[in-house]
Amino acid sequence: MSGSEPDTRFLVSRSGLLPTAVSSTVPFQPSEAPLTFKPGDKVVYPHHGAAIVEKKEKRKAFGENTEYLVLRMTDGDMTLSVPVDKVEEVGMRWPISREDVEDLFEVLQKRDIREPANWSRRFKNHQEKLKSGDVYQVAEVVRNLALRDADKGLSAGEKSLYTKALKVLVSELAFALNTPEDKAEAKVQDALT
Repeated sequence: MSGSEPDTRFLVSRSGLLPTAVSSTVPFQPSEAPLTFKPGDKVVYPHHGAAIVEKKEKRKAFGENTEYLVLRMTDGDMTLSVPVDKVEEVGMRWPISREDVEDLFEVLQKRDIREPANWSRRFKNHQEKLKSGDVYQVAEVVRNLALRDADKGLSAGEKSLYTKALKVLVSELAFALNTPEDKAEAKVQDALT
């Protein structure tokens, strides 16, 4: 992070990301116990990747006092504010464990894949997987687009999606392995070859 980059902030409200981001709807899947995060925790936010909880703060929003978690994304100066009572609904979660990394690499190494032949269906499918917040689906996007790039090349839209998916995947993998992102990315690239 350089000091000259702007600090971009988004507010996650009941209606989505405000003021300028496009909201992605993730179906709410209740867990046995509610997720609770505290400052210093490493978390994953769908479509953006790994983040660290900087602080909890109370704000007045929509006429109510609401407690928010302020997340600092690992890849820059962007922060997100998420209502504490909406963390599960927006898909925020803990990063995968070191033990789960092997399964992740198996997804990346799989070569027998099926995906729609139609570009728009394939692109939409990849976007949905990226928005899901599921690291294994994000790994599928990275793998599928890397294979397609090696075989036929990627369109500009697919290249952009690949870059985004790779960034999200690498940020979480770096947390899981407790390693710098460049080393995590090298491991991903090794698994893809």
